[in-house]
Amino acid sequence: MSQKVHREDRATLSAEQSSASRMILLSLLATVIGIVAGFIAYALLALIGLISNLVFFQRIATDIPDLQAHNLGVLVIIIPAVGGLIIGLMAKYGTSKIRGHGIPEAMESVLVNRSRISPRVAIFKPISAAIAIGTGGPFGAEGPIIQTGGALGSLIGQIIHVTAAERKVLLACGAAAGMAATFSTPIAAVILAIELLLFEFKPRSFIPLVISSTMATAVHLVLLGRGPMFIVNRLDFNIPAALPYYLILGIIAGVFAVGFSKLLYWVEDLFERLPLDSMYWPALGGLALGVIGFFFPRVLGVGYENISAILNNQLPLQVLFVILIFKSLALYVTLGSGTSGGLLAPMFMVGAALGAVFAILINSWVPGANLSPGAFALVAMAAVFGAASRATFAFIIFAFEITRDYNAILPLMLVSVIADLIALRLMRNSIMTEKLTRRGLRIPQEYEADILKQITVAEVMDKNPATVPASMPLSELADHIAKGTPQFTRRQGLPILDEAGRLVGIITRGDVLKRLEESADQHLTVLDAGSDSLIATYPDELVHDAVTKMLQNDIGRLVVVSRDDPKTLIGYLGRGAVLEARLHRLREESEREQGWLRFPARSASVQHNRR
Repeated sequence: MSQKVHREDRATLSAEQSSASRMILLSLLATVIGIVAGFIAYALLALIGLISNLVFFQRIATDIPDLQAHNLGVLVIIIPAVGGLIIGLMAKYGTSKIRGHGIPEAMESVLVNRSRISPRVAIFKPISAAIAIGTGGPFGAEGPIIQTGGALGSLIGQIIHVTAAERKVLLACGAAAGMAATFSTPIAAVILAIELLLFEFKPRSFIPLVISSTMATAVHLVLLGRGPMFIVNRLDFNIPAALPYYLILGIIAGVFAVGFSKLLYWVEDLFERLPLDSMYWPALGGLALGVIGFFFPRVLGVGYENISAILNNQLPLQVLFVILIFKSLALYVTLGSGTSGGLLAPMFMVGAALGAVFAILINSWVPGANLSPGAFALVAMAAVFGAASRATFAFIIFAFEITRDYNAILPLMLVSVIADLIALRLMRNSIMTEKLTRRGLRIPQEYEADILKQITVAEVMDKNPATVPASMPLSELADHIAKGTPQFTRRQGLPILDEAGRLVGIITRGDVLKRLEESADQHLTVLDAGSDSLIATYPDELVHDAVTKMLQNDIGRLVVVSRDDPKTLIGYLGRGAVLEARLHRLREESEREQGWLRFPARSASVQHNRR
């Protein structure tokens, strides 16, 4: 048995070395994914610009124009409907995965399809998004780029021999690279991928993610320049004097995020009740957008220029109200119709308008408040989308990265977490997970360390396990089990000791029944019927590692032995002990301990009077 234990130690070392090699491979693949995703993001933005310029201005150019300056007149009502019809045809005859804003679809691939994304998605999603946005859709390119980048990573993970977990990392690398290449926000991209796609935080995933995002951002710097996506003048966050107003804004942003999410899915439900083929829904949504866009052209297109104008306090209150109301309405009718487009940019615009409106109104109502509309717009922009998506940390960092102003950190943190708290209280699922929950998928919303990786075998093992001598007749043990003798029935397995008290094997109830069925020999001993090929664990080993041994060897129990002497029995680890480790965490979460502050017991007379 000593040689077997040493073989297990060597196998563990070999597994660790293999894990390091696989991480290097993933990092190299992440480098390629990051570079390619950077070029894909640039190409998609250029395609959106090309279609927008051709449709609205009849010119050839690749920069994304401001669509409110179009010269189409009443024809603008028809253009989004035509784009929607094309999207409907692509969804019906190409792939339905192009519908939506991209991130939930990537999440679904991780959760139910072993991180496999069809090549059709990688082709049709960016094209459909470019058509939808280029014909006036009120979307951003980032959602489709994130899904396309994720599809790129998934495809590479399908071409090369990798595990499903490694393919998930590659998918997340592509998604993070897409966001980093769009906004030049590599840190926020990494955190977003962790919060919404990976559902884990490990070196295996974190290192490739950082590499991929870094490479994608480097491509962005070369192709699009070193400046941030939004040019923001220096803002006055007025800390700590404005803290009470930031608290109020956090509550408003949280309620707004909840209402926005619920209204979006309510409109989506309305479309699903229509007696029309779903192919025509995007066209109907596009027609509604055209009507809105005819009267309020600011709602058309990506609208990055509007976000910059809001952040720099260049828009009057009336225009901010128009954006707040009609950009939201345009997004409801188009995205709810099942077209293709990103959710980030329009929600950023609406959230920024909300913050700016709040600051302007407070300044008019409270003399001397001196709130900066731009500062409040930036904070609300991050808080609204962070609360709606349950990716609060990612968008705190995102807003910081686009301004690169450290003074923004305190109000960003405060407003975002208050908004998140409100959303957690009022909304069961996020705007990202509601669609998946309706399909019966359960999405992890919280992350915590595995308790099995924190507790050692010594803490939960049976330190005084029942044993049987090697010379005991098998029939005698069978009689004890039949009679229900506690010593022999408390555990499924019984370690076997020789005359010197040394561990020589283990026998289970299944072994007893099997051997009795095979032979009626009364001279059989427990050692004859049991197994001398032992899988052992150690007192200082983590329960997680011990459970891994159980699963790999298809057994439900392990003997606990000394590392120095593998024949010295120290304890016994069964399934019940593993559950005890889980119970330990449950107690930490639920059992309240007596604190230092003690309250005097109420007198009987006081209690009687209160009755």
